[in-house]
Amino acid sequence: MTEPVSARESWWILAIVGVIGGVLSGAFGVGGGILIVPLLVTLAGMDQRRASATSLAAIVPTAIVGSITYLAAGRIDYVAAILLAVGGVAGSWAGTRLLKKLPLGWLRWLFIGFVLLIAVRMLILLPPRAEGSLDYSVWAGVGLVFLGLLIGFASGLFGIGGGVIAVPALMTIFGMGDLTAKGTSLLMLIPTSITGTVQNVRGRLVDLRAGLIVGVAATAASFAGVWLAFLMSPAVSSYLFAALLVVAAVQLALKALRDRRKA
Repeated sequence: MTEPVSARESWWILAIVGVIGGVLSGAFGVGGGILIVPLLVTLAGMDQRRASATSLAAIVPTAIVGSITYLAAGRIDYVAAILLAVGGVAGSWAGTRLLKKLPLGWLRWLFIGFVLLIAVRMLILLPPRAEGSLDYSVWAGVGLVFLGLLIGFASGLFGIGGGVIAVPALMTIFGMGDLTAKGTSLLMLIPTSITGTVQNVRGRLVDLRAGLIVGVAATAASFAGVWLAFLMSPAVSSYLFAALLVVAAVQLALKALRDRRKA
């Protein structure tokens, strides 16, 4: 069952978490969950499982507004988004089922490892800003569905939107420009995060009150993030986001070690 909201989880703390996540969502083409989850753990005092479920719920409105903004700028590949979403929905269902069963200790350290892996990848691969388009074929379609499956699984398990996987993959493997990759990523996150949230509600894992507050704040802040995305080069964007991920991973690791000592 969903745990009662603690005194630490006041609306203004949740709103701050949402604002940070919303700016990141628009700026980096991600759902924001990869940093919302650590913030919910460290600032709002949630455990890893409930933070992941709450983050995924908050991503829904953020992804909707962010994708609309990229749509207005003509930076979305609809065919790619649909193919990604086909795999994403199935992967999200599987990820949320594992979220309910995995021990909290395993879940916490898996998330920390995942965050560090993404940070290293962003530092190693710095594709140039390009306006290339995807060349469609049967294999490209299969590849997009498979990529969506991986994204959806990570989304359901860790409470992230999956953009940290989708954006670099669309750029380096499928040849998309960075802005189109970010817009396409946000659009596919909508059905993926909705599917995962429905599963978490059924499993009584999600804090809907907290998710609503974080989601509304993130939605309002996402416009500023999209504006920043058009100002940053891919290199600056990658270095900045990698630094934020490392900080988040270190904070989670320190909290995990402190909790272990207390236990």
